[in-house]
Amino acid sequence: MQSRVGNRATTAMVQRVRDTERGDAAANGGASPQAKKNYRDRIAALLDRFKKNLEPIDTFVKGFQTPTNAAFTQQAAVAANESLKHSAAASGTSAASGNLLTEAAGTVVNGMDAYKNMKDAKKHETGADHHKAKKKAMTKGADTVIGAAGSGSYSAAIAKEVTKIQKAADAAVASEASGVASAAIGTIKGVRSAFRIGRAAGKYKQIKKLGDPHLVQAGALARLNEAREQADWAAAEAYVALDSYWNHEGPGRLELVSEAIDAAWEAMTEARDAGERLQHAENDVEKLSKVQEYAKKKQLTKIGKEAAGGGGESVKAAAGVVTAVAAGTAGLASNPVGWGLAGAGAGLVLGVTLYKALRAATKRYEEVHHPERWAPEGETPAEAASRTESLQHALKFWKKVSKGERQAMAREIHALAAGPAISRNTTAEMRESARSLLIALKSGPDKHGLEPDAWAGTLNDPAKTSGWIAEIAEQLASG
Repeated sequence: MQSRVGNRATTAMVQRVRDTERGDAAANGGASPQAKKNYRDRIAALLDRFKKNLEPIDTFVKGFQTPTNAAFTQQAAVAANESLKHSAAASGTSAASGNLLTEAAGTVVNGMDAYKNMKDAKKHETGADHHKAKKKAMTKGADTVIGAAGSGSYSAAIAKEVTKIQKAADAAVASEASGVASAAIGTIKGVRSAFRIGRAAGKYKQIKKLGDPHLVQAGALARLNEAREQADWAAAEAYVALDSYWNHEGPGRLELVSEAIDAAWEAMTEARDAGERLQHAENDVEKLSKVQEYAKKKQLTKIGKEAAGGGGESVKAAAGVVTAVAAGTAGLASNPVGWGLAGAGAGLVLGVTLYKALRAATKRYEEVHHPERWAPEGETPAEAASRTESLQHALKFWKKVSKGERQAMAREIHALAAGPAISRNTTAEMRESARSLLIALKSGPDKHGLEPDAWAGTLNDPAKTSGWIAEIAEQLASG
């Protein structure tokens, strides 16, 4: 199954690259810098698609095949069953080869992505686009290093299993080296998860410090309510004056009535505007409260996922240590502790992977089946897809959600924090609170390399709205 899927994906990728190369050559007669850039982008996209096609098999291998192989290997060692040991080694070679192919493809994709974002960060010297590209370059760069180390670990695992198949004399040395490599990469991933947990916890604390918007904005709402009441009284008094002038007999009656009508109309307009300002402020408070709760929930969810995933990697690292010690002392896989730890670690990592996959599939389903749910305000949502079409879209695991809850929350935050050019009716107090949330989300002036006034200016620039929304959505999801 692994061979057929891998070969099909590779063949399709190579064919697309060849077709693209022929088309570009025929159209341009040469490779311009822009054509080369497009060529690299297409290569990166195809490699990414190739990797994502392999990920379901990779998940199966890590979650089921590898720990099962460890169990059979341990059983074969206890029972001195050479046939079972040979079969488990052959299966282990296949599993490690699949893992290596996926890891190597991911390493190349991450490296290309890191390079691209480094160039984007230099291109955008300041602002949201600069910060987003710089952060992604650092993240993808770290993923590239870890991926390269992981590829080395899987290469050692292949060597270990091959020595078992060949009944080589140095099988114990290969098993010990594989255990050390597995322990090292598991430790690195566990440490990275710990750092991510720390960053997410820090962001959660900063958001929590902002307080409940209903309490923070209580004074501003009280002042707006008082202004509305005064405007209502002024309107009532203007209508009383109008009645008195209407009943007045004598010279100048029409002129007095005309003036009273103008005064009543002006007072009524002011009362209506004051009521609308209060209602708009109350709605903004509800929106800010909603996005703050969402931001906190996202950080708590990230902490939970990283704790489970990082814990799984740490357990797998312990399993690698046990394997290395057992290989150097009591023989290959003769200790069931290594098998148990490997199974437990794989179970934790598999659980997190399945959770992420299910959540992503659910979001893709909602994106096309309920497009009105998270559609931008004032925009006509796309036509809802049928249940069958939505399920088919949900299974396209290589596609990212582009119109989901996170993007909708990012739009809400930007609308609250933007200036008068974008959110004219938002109060200054509310705008300040929304900008404090941006700072808590690590999207403040210092992160963008800007002075506070210039940073506020980018928020109020309609041309930079899409970049800001993408930046906020990214910060909501990361620690």
